[in-house]
Amino acid sequence: MNKVNQSVGKYRWTICGLLFFATTVNYLDRQVLSLLSPKLSEEFGWSNSDYANITAVFQFIYAISMLFAGRIIDKLGTKKGYILAIVVWSLGAIMHAFSLPVGTAFSTFMVWIGVGAVPVSIAGFMLSRAVLGFGESGNFPAAIKAVAEYFPKKERSLATGIFNSGSNVGAILAPLTVPIIAELYGWEFAFILVGVIGFVWVFFWLIFYEIPSKQKKLTKAEFDYINSDETEVIETVSETNEEKVVWFKLLGYKQTWAFVFGKFMTDGIWWFFLFWLPKYLEAQFQMKGTEIVLPLSVLYSMTMVGSIFGGWFPMYFIKKGYTAYDGRLKAMFFIALFPLVVLLAQPLGHFTFWIPVVLIGVGASAHQAWSANIFTTVSDMFPKKAIGSIIGIGGMAGGLGGVLVSKLGGYLFDYYEAQGHIQTGYTIMFVLCAVAYLIAWSIMKLLVPKYSPINDL
Repeated sequence: MNKVNQSVGKYRWTICGLLFFATTVNYLDRQVLSLLSPKLSEEFGWSNSDYANITAVFQFIYAISMLFAGRIIDKLGTKKGYILAIVVWSLGAIMHAFSLPVGTAFSTFMVWIGVGAVPVSIAGFMLSRAVLGFGESGNFPAAIKAVAEYFPKKERSLATGIFNSGSNVGAILAPLTVPIIAELYGWEFAFILVGVIGFVWVFFWLIFYEIPSKQKKLTKAEFDYINSDETEVIETVSETNEEKVVWFKLLGYKQTWAFVFGKFMTDGIWWFFLFWLPKYLEAQFQMKGTEIVLPLSVLYSMTMVGSIFGGWFPMYFIKKGYTAYDGRLKAMFFIALFPLVVLLAQPLGHFTFWIPVVLIGVGASAHQAWSANIFTTVSDMFPKKAIGSIIGIGGMAGGLGGVLVSKLGGYLFDYYEAQGHIQTGYTIMFVLCAVAYLIAWSIMKLLVPKYSPINDL
């Protein structure tokens, strides 16, 4: 334990632990479908485009909901807003197990309103993914807001990196458990069991979380430390009384657009890795069921290192005298170089499947390092009352980028599979994955080259 923690306490890390737990559950819930996609595609006769449409529904609803999720979190406050989010997404996860009756009702309704028939299995999973996406959109706005409440700026990227590594843990636990559960008890039970875990988290959140100004478990020394670099007035009243921030005003800042473009260019890459890698292993190496457990577990274990390292990396530059934002952006440039190794995944993949697994793991690790920093640029630039809204706007952009990536992938894979060259489709997608971060960083640097905080909200 360092001297700072000894003198001021460490309760803020308990909150970080809860955020880590929630993010782990978040990624467990969203990954069940991708791990079972080869089995479900065979059972229901889905094409790559059908699967892309199902995943795109999640991403589209997630994207649109992110815009409102940030506002809802700002309005309800972190405590109530987070509970609402995780209850909704846990119910959405459980709905997947009942996709056939849900799909029958939804398909009948679509015919009744004159839209046309939708295959029952596709309709059921689409509706379930929509509910899941709506609920999961609240996770990152709430978590980033909680970090801004409980951590001084110099610790926020580390705290974000730690809680964001929950996405890696969820991604690791899912392939270790979901295929086995599905094999033993059926795919429906896998969705139910993972969905129930969210309700366990709510119990602990109710016990341990409160805003710092009302948190009885927080010492005065730690409270003062948390707010030591703040220029804004510390909250002494309920969060719901915060002054409303107008969306259109936020869109007038280059800082907003830097975050938005960075998310648009890179979120879809992570989701491509998350949703399509099981199908890639099946298409490229004929791996199914429990065969994918070890390679995916290794790959996602690598990403945990990226998330923690990404949270620490900017502190190296900050200690050298850079502002938090400038140090973060410098770190993000070096991070953006690592995904370039994904360009070698296909050319070297004919030797052994472990080569693309490791190379894609490096790219996915870089994304998590990138993510830990791009989220924290918001709290570098904007006052606390606007953080949820900015995260929501950027999250919407990232979700829409994810929709485009999924739709493009589904089209390319079906097109080249029909020609007997599905590997070409994956080659094209891996090129996009490799260069997206450098493009994103260049635009962000162009829009906000130096630290420029917003002080007029």
